[in-house]
Amino acid sequence: MRLNYVSNPPTGLEAGDEAIVERIKARRGTKGLIPLDLTLLHAPKVADGCNALFAAVRTKTSLTDDILEIAICRTCLVLGAWHEWNGHVPKLLASTAFPGEGGLEIVKAVHLISPGPLNARQWAALNYADHMSRAVAVPNDVFEQLGKASLSEKEIVELTTLIGAYNMIGRVFVALDIADANEKPPQWIAQ
Repeated sequence: MRLNYVSNPPTGLEAGDEAIVERIKARRGTKGLIPLDLTLLHAPKVADGCNALFAAVRTKTSLTDDILEIAICRTCLVLGAWHEWNGHVPKLLASTAFPGEGGLEIVKAVHLISPGPLNARQWAALNYADHMSRAVAVPNDVFEQLGKASLSEKEIVELTTLIGAYNMIGRVFVALDIADANEKPPQWIAQ
C-alpha cells in the first residue's frame, strides 16, 4: 500500500462529502467501505465518480453474470490486479452459465488458443477483454467475433465500458498497491 487509507469511518470531510461516503456505503452494503474506497476517499469527488461508474457497469447492464465476470477476470489477470482477481473469480465460478474449473483454466491461459468448454459468447468476451487490456486497439476479427456470437450493439457498448472501467481501476489498484496485493499473485502464477 503506497498511500494510507482514510480513517473508517472517514473524518474531517468537507461539506457534502458525507453524502458521498453514504452513497459508497449504500452500494457496498454489508461489506462497508473496502480498501479501494478508503484510498479513493482521499479525493472524495473522484471516489463518488468511480462509485457511480461502477454501479452502472456492474449492476445496470444487460450482460449476463458469466460474460460480466469473464471480462472482469481476464482484465484483472492481464493487469496483475490480484486483489480484484481474487474477489471476482468466486463470482465467475458461481455463475450457473460458466463451465466451472475447466472454463477458468481457459480464462487463466497466458495465450488464448482454444475456447475449450466456453461457448461462443464467452469466448468472444474473453478475447475482447484480452485485446482491450493488452493493446487497447482491438483487431477487426476479434471485434467481429462479438457480433457473430450474437452480442447486440447495446451489449457490446456495455462490455466495452465494463472492460474499460476495470482497466482503469485495475491500474489504480496496481499503481497504488491497494490492499498490498501486488506481491501476492495466485499460487498458480508461479507454477
